[in-house]
Amino acid sequence: MLGWFRELSEQERKTLYAAFGGWSVDALDFMVYTFVIPTLIAAWGMSKSQAGMIATAALIMSAVGGWLAGILADRFGRVRVLQFTIAWFSVCTLLCGFTNSYGQLLAMRALQGLGFGGEWAVGSVLIAEMMRAAHRGKAVGTVQSGWAVGWGAAAILFSLVFSVVPEQYAWRTMFWVGILPALLIVYIRRNVKDPEIFHATRAKAAEHGSHFLEIFSPALLGTTMVASLLTLGMMAGYYAVTTWVPTFLKTVRGLSVLNTGAYTFVIIVGSFAGYIVAAYLCDHIGRRRTFQLFAVCTAVVAILYTMLPISDTAMLILGFPLGFFLSGNFSGFGSFLSELYPSRVRGSGQGFVYNFGRGLGAFSPPLVGHLSASMPLAQAIGVVAGSTLGLAVVALLFLPETRGRELQAYH
Repeated sequence: MLGWFRELSEQERKTLYAAFGGWSVDALDFMVYTFVIPTLIAAWGMSKSQAGMIATAALIMSAVGGWLAGILADRFGRVRVLQFTIAWFSVCTLLCGFTNSYGQLLAMRALQGLGFGGEWAVGSVLIAEMMRAAHRGKAVGTVQSGWAVGWGAAAILFSLVFSVVPEQYAWRTMFWVGILPALLIVYIRRNVKDPEIFHATRAKAAEHGSHFLEIFSPALLGTTMVASLLTLGMMAGYYAVTTWVPTFLKTVRGLSVLNTGAYTFVIIVGSFAGYIVAAYLCDHIGRRRTFQLFAVCTAVVAILYTMLPISDTAMLILGFPLGFFLSGNFSGFGSFLSELYPSRVRGSGQGFVYNFGRGLGAFSPPLVGHLSASMPLAQAIGVVAGSTLGLAVVALLFLPETRGRELQAYH
């Protein structure tokens, strides 16, 4: 299974390491908040809707940051903009630990979202352009699995910090640790360079002209609209589950801090496996079939996990397939979106589509919080996740299969 990895050149491997690391630390900094929601609700008297709105603010701003970073990456280079986005979200996460009210944290998480959205937009384009077509799905999917690694690190950090640090300082400590990912910039500066296809595209763009708004031209508008609906459905379902599962486990199931971390960690292990398996399937059965399989299975498992009257042991076991299918949905996005757009607007197109879905999908956490006022939290999670993933399945019917498509300069 690792034969493809041994075939990579030294530069391909270094780029893979950098993109994987960037996405991992991005996940760490973003997911820290989901673990401290119950503490902040108790400390500041926030409502569930307000807690969801903080998550939404970061996701909405990530839509802006993702498109902006994609535009800048098409103009100034993938590597340079990647470093800037990592520095931005690391510093903003650190500052979240110094906030003292709902409004202050809302503002800082919104600013953090700019870098959060930008990192994926740039990193996914970088790795997709660096990799040969035969291995692109596996390579980009492997990078996507870095999210599970970062999420797992956040879960471990939660269990450790809240076990040894007083609760009033523990949540701040988790945010302060968020500055450490900035160290990755040192590795990127020393080992990663822009793909040759980027330099060739920039040369041709200077000769023939190009504009980031081309993704809304008649030739590309249909692709942009349908792909945006695909990401919207996937993102909304994902955030409805991942934002509220720690709170569900602690407040509804009555689990302790350590048990909440343990149950969440099972989901994370399943997530990592799902990313890797889906990455292989993308190159084996195609992008569209992989998306369809994982989206349908995610909806079914999410509803079972949150709405069935099952024992804690059964829930622990069911956490693995939940994480497996929930996260496997995203393995193909980096390669699929890169293959849908010409090189001259690849950063802009991929940045807009992915983060448009993320921005609107950001309303699913407060929607769950709102619905939980009139129905059980578990039911609210299941309803939102199931309906939004259905939207993603429908959108796939209108998009082409791109497996094996070669990426060319400018076109």
